[in-house]
Amino acid sequence: MILYPAIDILDGSAVRLVKGDFDAKKVYDEDPLAAARGWVEEGAEYLHVVDLDGAKSGAPKNLENLKRIAGELGVPVQYGGGLRSAEAIAGALDAGATRVILGTAAMFDPTVLRDCLAAHGPERILVGVDVRGGDVVTHGWVQGTDVKASVAFDTLREKGVRNFIFTNVDRDGMLEGPDLEEVGRVAQVATGSLIYSGGIGQLADLESLAALGEQSLEGVIVGKALYERRFTVLEAQAALDN
Repeated sequence: MILYPAIDILDGSAVRLVKGDFDAKKVYDEDPLAAARGWVEEGAEYLHVVDLDGAKSGAPKNLENLKRIAGELGVPVQYGGGLRSAEAIAGALDAGATRVILGTAAMFDPTVLRDCLAAHGPERILVGVDVRGGDVVTHGWVQGTDVKASVAFDTLREKGVRNFIFTNVDRDGMLEGPDLEEVGRVAQVATGSLIYSGGIGQLADLESLAALGEQSLEGVIVGKALYERRFTVLEAQAALDN
């Protein structure tokens, strides 16, 4: 399993939110490149970058930061936030993203999803299924739906999506660990590859996810626990390897 240190960018800084609340942010580094470089210097081989400004506005706002991170650090970067058009998706890939993350567009604009899968291939497209209270949320986690996660996965898979990120928004930033039963169910429904995000607070959380033994569970996104120095990048990767 792969560790994906998270760099969430808001107002030009690397931040973390609590349960996706834009008013509950903590700035960890005023320069996202510096935050990303720190993780790579610690041993990170992949990075997860989210443009929170883009998620709020509906169009990417941090492509320059993406260019800096992807261009200077030499590790694969997956990037999401505000990618709701074919032009925005192509722009993020041109800026250096190895994979792009779709959320709202994948749920509500089948044309964009179909065209970007055809243009770039399913291996470069991740779709985020973000859930609060059991239902999918969109538009930067601020709009709810009545769609269950299992239904979303089934629908997206039928449309050709093979790679997913699953986020439990209720646990995001809380450091209280994942719901292992939920992750297991989602991993079986998602098939393809799945990256989990939400609530990782200690090494035991990573060890427990690895111990699920789910073939589709490719990796885990970790943000706040790394910033708060609860463990290092190398310790986290070792926990997932074990």
